[in-house]
Amino acid sequence: MLAVATTVKLLAEIALLALLGQWVVGLLSGPARERNPFYRVLQLVGRPWVRAARWLSPAVVLERHLPLVAFLVLLLIWGGAAIAKISICLQIGVALCK
Repeated sequence: MLAVATTVKLLAEIALLALLGQWVVGLLSGPARERNPFYRVLQLVGRPWVRAARWLSPAVVLERHLPLVAFLVLLLIWGGAAIAKISICLQIGVALCK
């Protein structure tokens, strides 16, 4: 169970950092962000989570807000996985969690 919590937490961290990086690169490059290769790579990594956010959110949510929705959902998932990991580590002993 510890491996599952750790894996979910790691996947959420990767996706969160990709979405955050995409936002920063988009902010720095402005309207030319679609031609930026780093932005496109980060967009590729974050795209499945944005699609999941579209599926989860109601139709009134605008397309431009979907990355924020995905970020917030991933933040909740990360928090839940972190709490689960801490709980498991406290049950089995901190020495076994290394």
